[in-house]
Amino acid sequence: MTVSDDTVGAEPAVSGAAVPDAAATDATATDATATDATATDATATETAPPPTLAAIVRAQTGFPWSKAKRLCVEGRVTVDGTRWLDPAARVSPGAKVAVDAQGPKHRAAPLQRDAILHADRDLVVVDKPAGLLTVADEAGNRDTLVDHLRTLLRQEGTKGRDGRDTHDDGPLGVVHRLDRDTSGAMVFTRSAIAKQGLQVQFRDHTVERVYHAIVHGTLRATRFETWLLLDRGDGMRGSFGHYRRSAGEPPPEAKRAVTHVAPLVALRDATLIECRLETGRQHQIRIHLAEAGHPLVGETVYVRDYRGAWIEAARPMLHAQVLGFTHPRSRARMRFEAGLPEDFRDLLEALRL
Repeated sequence: MTVSDDTVGAEPAVSGAAVPDAAATDATATDATATDATATDATATETAPPPTLAAIVRAQTGFPWSKAKRLCVEGRVTVDGTRWLDPAARVSPGAKVAVDAQGPKHRAAPLQRDAILHADRDLVVVDKPAGLLTVADEAGNRDTLVDHLRTLLRQEGTKGRDGRDTHDDGPLGVVHRLDRDTSGAMVFTRSAIAKQGLQVQFRDHTVERVYHAIVHGTLRATRFETWLLLDRGDGMRGSFGHYRRSAGEPPPEAKRAVTHVAPLVALRDATLIECRLETGRQHQIRIHLAEAGHPLVGETVYVRDYRGAWIEAARPMLHAQVLGFTHPRSRARMRFEAGLPEDFRDLLEALRL
């Protein structure tokens, strides 16, 4: 490995409110202007804001805050007959709030409309959620990003740059991938010209790819350059010569991999870093960081040799923050940013000094 451093730092359904409202005959409905001041009185004072949905649910059910909030998030609370999912949403005076603790859970679509960062007749840029495969890992598996994106595009339709409707059910071309547990910006193609053009850009390493990651320990600005192998000598992917000293040149099957790393924020036993890819090999970032002694927080594969303080996380904390390329048809330079997802932000806040 070539490394160069720059020194820088079953529950019953819940019935209605204790104070009945003549306008509310549904036993499970409660009036947000009920006279119980500890629960749902949104008019107790002229300056007091309306109560939150969770506050009303808590007062109505007697459940603790955590349970009241969960009922909201699970879609078991309605306001004037409409499901509300945000426990912090303010409920206007006069609204009828109903709670059904045994009601069906709300199952959100795997991919929301706002995940599409850009769409035209040639390509689609999407903010991939963690936990979703890019493409099927076995025949018949349709729980993938490409399948859910096709469904969303079919439902929503998009306009091309020429103004023509591109609402269709055509295939999406895959020109790169993200691991199942990696979130962030990805591009799919919708035309032959786009697929050919982007394949060339990825091959020539002219696509801008910037990742944010949380790693164990304190990491300085570093450039990693190694030759990656499918088997480094113990059955795992890794860099030539890292696991087992090797003389001579890398074998023909080894792939050159270059990652530029810069620290962004020092955290408690960890560092928020930026990784810029010069090449884009599978697991490149994860391998380079682990071999340097700073595995991703949440890493489960490349941790055999790590002996430092351990931080738990539900997934590897890696997010594709920026994706930039030249549009294959218009030749315009395009650059997209995908904001950090909630789980990443929550851990980042928890680790701040």
